[in-house]
Amino acid sequence: MNIRKWGFVGLLCVVFLCTTDAAERGRNQPTERISGSAGDVLEDDPVGRLKVFVYELPSKYNKKILQKDPRCLTHMFAAEIFMHRFLLSSPVRTLNPEEADWFYTPVYTTCDLTPNGLPLPFKSPRMMRSAIQLISSNWPYWNRTEGADHFFVVPHDFGACFHYQEEKAIQRGILTLLQRATLVQTFGQRNHVCLKEGSITIPPYAPPQKMHTHLIPEKTPRSIFVYFRGLFYDVGNDPEGGYYARGARAAVWENFKDNPLFDISTEHPTTYYEDMQRAVFCLCPLGWAPWSPRLVEAVIFGCIPVIIADDIVLPFADAIPWEEIGVFVDEEDVPKLDTILTSIPPDVILRKQRLLANPSMKQAMLFPHPAQPGDAFHQVLNGLARKLPHDKSIYLKPGEKILNWTAGPVGDLKPW
Repeated sequence: MNIRKWGFVGLLCVVFLCTTDAAERGRNQPTERISGSAGDVLEDDPVGRLKVFVYELPSKYNKKILQKDPRCLTHMFAAEIFMHRFLLSSPVRTLNPEEADWFYTPVYTTCDLTPNGLPLPFKSPRMMRSAIQLISSNWPYWNRTEGADHFFVVPHDFGACFHYQEEKAIQRGILTLLQRATLVQTFGQRNHVCLKEGSITIPPYAPPQKMHTHLIPEKTPRSIFVYFRGLFYDVGNDPEGGYYARGARAAVWENFKDNPLFDISTEHPTTYYEDMQRAVFCLCPLGWAPWSPRLVEAVIFGCIPVIIADDIVLPFADAIPWEEIGVFVDEEDVPKLDTILTSIPPDVILRKQRLLANPSMKQAMLFPHPAQPGDAFHQVLNGLARKLPHDKSIYLKPGEKILNWTAGPVGDLKPW
């Protein structure tokens, strides 16, 4: 390493020491309430503002699938399961569909897992079509609006496009029968085929109890400047490279694998959660999809999320001020990550950490059991409540049809 490079590293280390000192002072700072309307929205109580009717479907659409593979309870797509459980005992639930504002169809479309625990979305369109055919045949409410007053939880990589590879998800598009419904999904990217207007973007599921057991003392020094654990390349699905994460993760590794400020690796240590609590910045790059559980983990553990996913739509963006708590880096600017992060003034870092320390911020990112006021379940209900009252135009005239039941790939039309 030449003298010029040693000097550069030395300069970065000086900046790092100043930053971690600021971070330490930040641990002893009071938390900061989110200012303006975002804070009010975050603390809204949806109870009394809407009523939800939960369709009772045969167990093959939900409970039997879960019994077959209990791993679905802990993977990042589990929000569909816990949202169902929450609604069954929620005070917003009504047993009288005539007074309902919203209708919910509990279908577990991400619970067909590979041996490695990854969901296979290929049967999901047929499963969803089957469920919609059932409710439209047995109840009159779907047919009144063709789903415009219904919501579905679709936590796949690319939501209701039902494919984990973006190119193929775009080719598929959103399942035709869901094009009038409100979709509650983890995927969010502006101007994308797989995000329809009016969707509610939610955080991926991260196990609250598991994270809680890994909490370390609040005064533990944040001695890691930048932290990341995960894939940089996906050789199995992207053997030629460059497609996975649009090359952003590969750029992180190629530019910073030897940088002393960057603690990055493909290894996933048992101290992963503890390490995040010792870090100032946690990288949250896109993978196959723009989102990942790292976003939730970073917020819970007070590590400033560095979001590398162009045009991403983040969870509950009307309630959580992502611009104030995170750092956004364009994918093309990844080679400049070190300069970008070391240039952030300590007082800006301190404020981000105070906001991240706000308990209501953390609560909004979690699907706890049992549910808690202000959690992700309640944020979903708040999003639904803000869409009320429904516009009269959603109700169809007698005999009117808008959706094409025979549209889509031939394989989707086969019985499930």
